[in-house]
Amino acid sequence: MSRQAPTLEDVAREAGVSRATVSRVVNGIRNVDPEIQEVVRRAIERTGYAPNRAARSLVTRRAETVALVVSGAGDITEAGQDTFATRVFADPFFGRVVGGIVGFLRPRSLHPVLMFAESAEAREEVLTYLRQGRADGALVVSTHSDDPLPALLADARLPAVLFARPSRPVPLSYVDLAHRDGGRLAAEHLLARGCRRPATVCGPLDVPASQDRLAGFRDTLARHGHPHVPVAEGEFTLDSGLAAMSDLLARQPGLDGVFAANDLMAQGACQAVQQHGLRVPEDVAVVGFDDSSIAVTCHPRLTTIRQPVEEMAAEMARLLDEHIHGVRTEATSVVFDPELVVRESA
Repeated sequence: MSRQAPTLEDVAREAGVSRATVSRVVNGIRNVDPEIQEVVRRAIERTGYAPNRAARSLVTRRAETVALVVSGAGDITEAGQDTFATRVFADPFFGRVVGGIVGFLRPRSLHPVLMFAESAEAREEVLTYLRQGRADGALVVSTHSDDPLPALLADARLPAVLFARPSRPVPLSYVDLAHRDGGRLAAEHLLARGCRRPATVCGPLDVPASQDRLAGFRDTLARHGHPHVPVAEGEFTLDSGLAAMSDLLARQPGLDGVFAANDLMAQGACQAVQQHGLRVPEDVAVVGFDDSSIAVTCHPRLTTIRQPVEEMAAEMARLLDEHIHGVRTEATSVVFDPELVVRESA
């Protein structure tokens, strides 16, 4: 005969509290003393009690899932949808975002549902999914400055938090990085190395983060007597970094330092320098941005500006949790500081 699954009553007896108290802890009701919550959690572990998720959802009226939405702009055709997803998964940045979100959600028995919103139809599917209560809120990572999804979520009054400041102001919470400070740190480091002819491979100039990184880099160099900084625009990909750096080397022979606006483009820049018969960092110093896994697998290893993506993503999930539970009713912003990480490339 199989053993019956532990019940709320079993947990209550083990913890020495009432069934109602156990129910409040299991359902995430917040007016329970933290010490009692801990006693109940330990009793749950000892008894092996597993809440019935369907029953719990009826009580809490929550789905206990959140939508992790990777959103674009415009109307990508069906033929381009696979390309959009492939590009997202190929970028180490996205994996770091997922890691930070899951790290926050898992201990709270919450689960992310990955959704793509690369077309008008896909965006409507996201809105319908949320309106139907199939997810309690959305964590949105936009890949384009013209993304209409943030405004649609705000207009629908659906709980959502954005990764990065939206280019058009909307009343939604977001987390971001002080990107101008990152550009400043890169410029200061190249100058401290003695670079006299610095240049930059910037990101797409319709992306606010790219604009800010470029502005911080230019402003700092201008303060140190460099009125003109050669710029080549990339697309945050390795190939675009290689092409942009090749263009800079052709236009600016003798350049001795470059700031690439992400690590993938910095890796491409290193390859371009080496293809031109030059050495990194002896002939051209290279600074990247993000401090992703690429920074330590690149040859030479990248000096880069660290963006604490995992911490930012966890904070994003924390803010959404507060909005879902009514702890936070107004939109807010949390801006993290970048950090210079010195390795061999500069």
